[in-house]
Amino acid sequence: MPNDYLLSLPILAAAGWSVLLIILEAMLSRAALTRVFAMLGFALVGGLSVIGFPLQGLAFSEMLRIGGFQHFANIIFCLSGLLVVALSEKYLDDENVHYGEYYIVAFISVVGMMLLAAAANMAILFIGLEMMSIALYVLAGLMRRDVRSNEAAMKYFLLGAFASGLLLYGISLIYGATGELALHKIAIAIQTGSASMLFWIGFGLLITGFLFKISAVPFHQWTPDVYDGSPTPAAAFMSTGAKAAAFSALIVVVTNFSTLLQNSPTWSLVISSIALATMVVGNIAALAQENLKRMLAYSSVAHAGYMLVGIAAATPDGYSGIMFYTLVYTLMNIGAFGVVALLESKENLLLASDYAGLFKHRPMLAGAMAVFMLSLAGVPPLGGFIGKYKVFAAAVDAKLTWLALAGVLASAVSAYYYLRVVYFMFMRDPVGEAISAPATSSLAFALIAVAVVLLGVFPTEILRITDAALKFAQLPTQTGF
Repeated sequence: MPNDYLLSLPILAAAGWSVLLIILEAMLSRAALTRVFAMLGFALVGGLSVIGFPLQGLAFSEMLRIGGFQHFANIIFCLSGLLVVALSEKYLDDENVHYGEYYIVAFISVVGMMLLAAAANMAILFIGLEMMSIALYVLAGLMRRDVRSNEAAMKYFLLGAFASGLLLYGISLIYGATGELALHKIAIAIQTGSASMLFWIGFGLLITGFLFKISAVPFHQWTPDVYDGSPTPAAAFMSTGAKAAAFSALIVVVTNFSTLLQNSPTWSLVISSIALATMVVGNIAALAQENLKRMLAYSSVAHAGYMLVGIAAATPDGYSGIMFYTLVYTLMNIGAFGVVALLESKENLLLASDYAGLFKHRPMLAGAMAVFMLSLAGVPPLGGFIGKYKVFAAAVDAKLTWLALAGVLASAVSAYYYLRVVYFMFMRDPVGEAISAPATSSLAFALIAVAVVLLGVFPTEILRITDAALKFAQLPTQTGF
């Protein structure tokens, strides 16, 4: 029992801190103070995950699986939450929606993400998914007097509830086929027997639920409308932390059923086809967008396709590439959405052409945005390039060269709409009044941009960590360290 608490310390700390935030906000009703404590909480939980990285085992009657993989995922979730909370205050003030509940709900969502990544049982998987999702529905509708925000929250809720229903039905069918809810026991049951049609139907519905959460085609239709109507920092959180959580859970599921899936050519064909469609549809749709938030939304769909290439490869290198990709993607996408939020809240700038001449007035901010755009496009030597290289190389090693080639071509297409933003910022003259932005905000984005550059120039150590973390992605056969 003591080992259970030690292994689960980051999750328990996050759950306890969310309760503390609720009490603090109820007693003092000071959003600024709640924000500070939320940032401290993310730093604390992230630190506990770093310290606990070497620990591994099963906890609480084999309901949770803890290892380097889960701790690495926790760090990404906390990093996403910390950056979004840090960059939200000015936007929320300008929109007159600076409520302390915003930070509490974001923190609770991270608790759900952590449960998703650590789930060793289908019940915990569903609980974590719903805790994360319901919190995100609330964040989408934060601007209560804005019709677009209300519409975004309603669309997200209805479609999310439908996807959750499919996932839950899939879990029930898998339980009916195997009599088990624990992932490793399900894997044993289908290895000793044979995977029935009932199991495959349930597994397909389970994967469909995850595909919705990562915005994969054809379950992506909600993404542009929800991102466009939501508060911009909340959209950044949805596109990074939630996507990382869904991919973490997906990796855990497929690694536990790896023996079965490797012997199924149908599985590889289906995932490869979905990855291809997601890359193509996401990039082509993004080409037609003038609104920068909608462009980033379709860009998020395309990046889900790139990461699905690693799932299709079904190798440790592919999963390691996804983990590295989610880390880099968290930084560069929060950075891009953060710049949009900073300028949108003051000047209501939503079109790429509205950023004309930004370099002449705010060179540091324009430089940081350029790094984010180029990294999203996969231009070397930035972090986004290394992330794409890892998943595409894994596909080549898995004899999916055609998929890797399609990914490279799709990435080349994406360069148009990313470079278009850079062109307006650096090559066009300013239109109208000078765009203003606090110097501290520009510095913050510059630091994030530096991190993106460093992950591209010096990726070796992080890749070594992701490779080590994947040793614990599959469930240990017994509890302990």
